Amino acid sequence: MASSFLRVPSNFKIFSVSASSNGAPPGVPQQGGPVILELPLDKIRRPLLRTRSNDPQKVQELMDSIAQIGLQVPIDVLEVDGVYYGFSGCHRFEAHQRLGLPTIRCKIRKGTKETLRHHLR
Repeated sequence: MASSFLRVPSNFKIFSVSASSNGAPPGVPQQGGPVILELPLDKIRRPLLRTRSNDPQKVQELMDSIAQIGLQVPIDVLEVDGVYYGFSGCHRFEAHQRLGLPTIRCKIRKGTKETLRHHLR
């Protein structure tokens, strides 16, 4: 099985993922699964930003929740050739921006340029 490595700057916070899709117990290193990282907001490209609008009430509720207990569910991010793309988590992303937080917890999966093209359709 081929292995792939995610290049991560040394100042990113790294979280472990204990879920397993192949039945291995938690703590056993997995290959190819998502990685949870704290990424700077300005490093995440949002290509669908202009085509969607967020519910202001939902953003405010998320801001209140994040301010009190932190982000509970990371946003999904696609990494293609070292560039991060966010297609979901729009309300959580905006809540972080409005709170002035520099980073957001992300579940990152590695993809190909073809995967990226599929998301952009």
